[in-house]
Amino acid sequence: MVARTHGYRFKSRKLLSKSPREKGRPGLFKWLLARYYRVGDKLVIDIDPVYISTAPHKRYQGRVGTLIGWRGKALVLEVNFMGERRIIITTPEHVKPLNLEDFLKERASVKSIAKSETN
Repeated sequence: MVARTHGYRFKSRKLLSKSPREKGRPGLFKWLLARYYRVGDKLVIDIDPVYISTAPHKRYQGRVGTLIGWRGKALVLEVNFMGERRIIITTPEHVKPLNLEDFLKERASVKSIAKSETN
């Protein structure tokens, strides 16, 4: 009998797979959205299986974290996991805002206020 492996993607066939309509690279929206993240924003970890080298561990899928900083192009998130504070470093394709509509409204209002102040 061969020993069973327990690798990084162990028992994650459904979790780290896309439906046929979602397959392929994501659009530019996630990258453009990442420009508007600020320290203190609440972000949901949503692993994109296309970029597995920068993905957080599968146990953090669906967890909500607070953005505490940037490390180059990567985001540094603080996640509460089983009563402990964990630091997750990942790229923007693996996160999305907690409430996208509110996030976009807030950023649009800030942008319009900034334009009116400069004029």
